[in-house]
Order: sequence, then C-alpha cells, then structure tokens
Amino acid sequence: MGEVVIDRESNEAAVRGYAFYDWGKSGFETSVTTAILPFWFALLFLEANGLTTTILSKSMTSDAIWSFSVSGAALLVAIISPSLGVIADRRAIKMWWLRILTYLGAGATFLLCATPFLSVDLRWIWLMVMFIFANIGLNGAGVFYNALLPHMGTDDEMDRISNLAFAYGYFGGGILLLLHIMLLLVTGYADWAINFALATSGIWWYGFALYTFRWVPEPPIENEMESLGLVGSTKLALREIRKTVGEVDKFKTLFIYMLAYFFFIDGINTVTALGGVFGTVVLGITPIDLMVTILAIQFVAAPSAVAFTRLAGRVGTKPALSISLVGWVLLCFGALAFAPLQLDSHNDYQIQYDWDEASMAYEVQVHTDTPQIAQKLDYEANEFDEQGWATSWAHVLPLEEDDRSNTKKWLIYERDSDGVSTDERHTKLLIGIDNEEIRSLVESLSDSRFSASVSGGPLDTTSEVGIDHPTNLGDGMLDAIPENAREYVWEPLGISVGIQFLILGCAMGTLLGGSQGLARSLFGQMVPETRSAEFFGFFGFFGKVAALIGPLLYGFMTVAFDSRVGILAVSMLILTGALMMRLVDVEKGREDARNEDIRNRA
Repeated sequence: MGEVVIDRESNEAAVRGYAFYDWGKSGFETSVTTAILPFWFALLFLEANGLTTTILSKSMTSDAIWSFSVSGAALLVAIISPSLGVIADRRAIKMWWLRILTYLGAGATFLLCATPFLSVDLRWIWLMVMFIFANIGLNGAGVFYNALLPHMGTDDEMDRISNLAFAYGYFGGGILLLLHIMLLLVTGYADWAINFALATSGIWWYGFALYTFRWVPEPPIENEMESLGLVGSTKLALREIRKTVGEVDKFKTLFIYMLAYFFFIDGINTVTALGGVFGTVVLGITPIDLMVTILAIQFVAAPSAVAFTRLAGRVGTKPALSISLVGWVLLCFGALAFAPLQLDSHNDYQIQYDWDEASMAYEVQVHTDTPQIAQKLDYEANEFDEQGWATSWAHVLPLEEDDRSNTKKWLIYERDSDGVSTDERHTKLLIGIDNEEIRSLVESLSDSRFSASVSGGPLDTTSEVGIDHPTNLGDGMLDAIPENAREYVWEPLGISVGIQFLILGCAMGTLLGGSQGLARSLFGQMVPETRSAEFFGFFGFFGKVAALIGPLLYGFMTVAFDSRVGILAVSMLILTGALMMRLVDVEKGREDARNEDIRNRA
C-alpha cells in the first residue's frame, strides 16, 4: 500500500463539488427554516388546536413546541457527533455518512409537501416530525461535510475553500428564496405554492449534493481498521473521546481556540437566529421588510466571504477573523440605536377611527403594516390582559370571534394604492355608539402594545400610543441610546425603521461571510487530517451547545430588563471570544496537527 500524502494540494473539481453542497443545503436553511415553515407550522397548529395544546400535562403554544423540537434535534446530533467522528477517522466512511444523512435531510424536506393529504389534526404533527428529521440530516451531515475541509487542500488554501463554500451557500440559498418569495407573492400565499416551495427545497438540496457525491473523493485513510459492530463501535468511540478530552496539553492551542469559538459563535448565532424576532417585536418591522432583509443578507454575504478571503491572504486568517469579530461587537452596539420613527400621521396608527359623514358615526379598521396587530390576542405585557380588554371593548374594536380558539381576533384588511380599504367586510361602522366610549377605549391603550388614532368628527386628533408599542421609548435601561439616535439621526434624515433594519441586515451579511468561513478555516488548519472527523465532531458539539446557551441568555436578560439589554449581553459573548483569540498561536496549532499526523501514519 502506497504512502498517504498529508496536506495535499486542492483539486478544483473537488473544491467546486464541496462548495455545491453548501449551495444546495442553504436552500433548506433560508427558504424552509427562516422564511416559510415557521409561520406555516403556526397556522396549521392554530387550525388544529387553537392557541395551545397539552403535551405531557403541559399547555404549550406553537412557538414553544417548535423551539423545543428544533433544539432537541440539534442537541441529539451534538451529543452523538463526536462518536460518529471517531469512527469516521478510522474507516473511509465520511462520504458514505454524508450521503445517508443528506438522503434523510433532503427526503424529509421533500415529504413536508405531503401535509395536505393528512387530516387537520395531523398536519402540524407531520410538519414537526419531518422538520426534526430534516434537521437531524442537516446537522449530522454538517459534521462530515466540515470534516472534509482539511482534506480539500493545503493549510494555505483553507481560507479560500472554506469561504468559497460559504459564498456558494449564500448565493444558492438567496436565489431559491427569491424564487419562492416571488411565487408566494404572486399566488397570494396559496397552499399549493407553499407546499411546492417546501418540496423544491428538498429537491434543490439533493440535486446539488449530487455534484458533491460525484466530484469529492473519499479521503484516504492509512491502516484502515476493520468494521466493528454496534457495541464495538460504541466502546471505541467512548474510549477515544475520553482520550481526546485528556489531550488538552497536546492540543493546547486548538482547545483554547475551541473555547474562544464557543463564545463568539454563540453570540453570532444568537444575533442571526433572533434578529428577525428583535426586528418584529422591538422595532416593529413588517413581514416584507424582514423578507427583503433576509435576501439582502444572502447576496451581501456571498461577495463578502470572497473579500475576507483576500483580506486573510494579506494579513492572515487569525487577524482577519479578529477584525470580523470586532465588527460584530460594533454591530451589536449599533443595533441598540435603531428605533422606529414616532407616529406623525393618522395612517401610521394601528387602530384607526375615521368619521363617516353619511352616517354621522365613526368607522374603525386595522392598519396591518405593523406586524404586532396581526397577531392573535394572546399576549400579556405589564399585566395587560389583551383578551379581557378585547372582550370588554369588542363593540368598538375591529374584532371578530375566533370560533376554534374561542378568542377575539383582528379583522384584517388590505389597502389599495390610495390607502382605502379594499374589502368593506374588514371595516366596522359604529352606528349608535357613544363617542365617549371610543375616547375611553383609546385612552385604555396606554398600558398596551397598540396605538390608536381618531380622524374627523368630534374626537378629531384624539390618539394614544401604548407603553409597549415599538415607537414608545424611555422606560428601558438603554433607551437613551435609541431616543437620541432617533432625534438626531433617523428623524432628521427621514430613515424609516424598515431601512434601518435593512442597513443592519447588510452589515450582518458583510460580517457573516467572513466570520463563519474563517472560523471553520482556522479550525481546519489546526486539526490533524488523520483525526479531522473526530475534532470536527467536537467542533459541531461546541457550535450546537452554544446555539442553546446564547438564546437563553438573551431571553433571561430580556425578561429581567428588556430586549436591548439582551442584545448588549450577547455582544459581551462575542467580545469575550474576540479577546480569547489573542491567546491562540496559530503556527503552534499547525505544528501540533502535523506532529499528530506523523505519529498516526507511523
């Protein structure tokens, strides 16, 4: 048997095949995970159960079940990935596992489209189960996909290959998301269009993965061990994991980097995962603002990944990565300054009362450009009971009864280009209602998340903005920052919160392209090729565990203080990781990896 060559130069066909896998799987991550499935799952859950259902004697909402399902799947893969990596380093099965887990992930994604053939009570369950399988496939395949990186080229080529794959991923995911958004808008979010988008995401993932399976060879392994049974493989994996954990002194630099990675990737993943929630709840952006920003992130991140490759070629991987981390900290501080402009016209308010001269009464309707108003009335803030409030004032609010959940819901309407309601059924004429009741209703909003305005008639210019409305600042620990930014920057320049969020998204895209690719590249440079899957298993474990801790920290700080304090806490995670990078000696890490490869070959 010939000698296995360590640190081989790259093969361009194999590199393209490697990058195309990112192109394919990113379609699932953008279209399914971010843009389509969360709201589709919530809708089907609502149709079947109302606002909550009981699981293990606990009443749970759809978003709680969704988050537990996704976290559980990620944690399962995180726990078993180091063991899978140990076995994959001793047998030539990296590509085999990549295929199997891709079949699982892409197949489960495609099967999401089978939902319409099931009963109403089973549809949301089917979506949840298939999404769990798809995530297991995605995260499991990621362990072996990342483990291929050290075998794709030399250490000096690692930045280019890693960032090229991320660039392919951003472009691929962005193109598919753009096509899906166009389809959904043209069809008015028709059920068949949603299911077609889900199915094509699975086909997209599998189709481009075929290039990977065809062009990327199985990395050679010297002295490959014989196949072991389940018991033997488990014993070997556990024994080797204990050995790896005990090798801190041998791979000191690598373990320091893994700890730094744990902190900064925790913060970055939290910002990207919760950015949409922050924008919707805190800034009050519209759904179309969110979709446009997601697209912008994809198409900005792709060239940025290539730009950071060039930067790393000039200053080195570690300095380039450190620059991106500093950028993330500054980005988090910048996010604290974003704020929606104050409401300055009647049409900016959510609940609108307009005087009708013909009937000499007020007509009420809902402005749904602000996403909070379109949500179910199931929210409590500062002990404001929305359902009780809605029941008390239902006769003067644009509400209807939701028979399935036995709660009140908003009469949603759309406007034409002139700002006029296009469907009279979605307005409510308040004939015979005492105008003072309308005034009392508007004043009752002071402790809520809503806003209301009256135009014309005896109550003209009466208005109220609730304390929890996105535009209402001043009660938070850090609200002085967005207040001053709004007064001296956003309002003088007339920059709406939608444009502000787009600026934030473009900044995120610029940094994502560099930080993710360089973080993986730097790890790959300090990992022994002969143990790549094992160490990338730990790499995946740290990433998945970090994905659980960051949102918990954000949630805790948000509950204890507010959302902006949560963002500040997340920025401290990234700053901690960036400071720890000063302790990482990359050349020492590379030397440790080369010595380990020599020992294993001998």
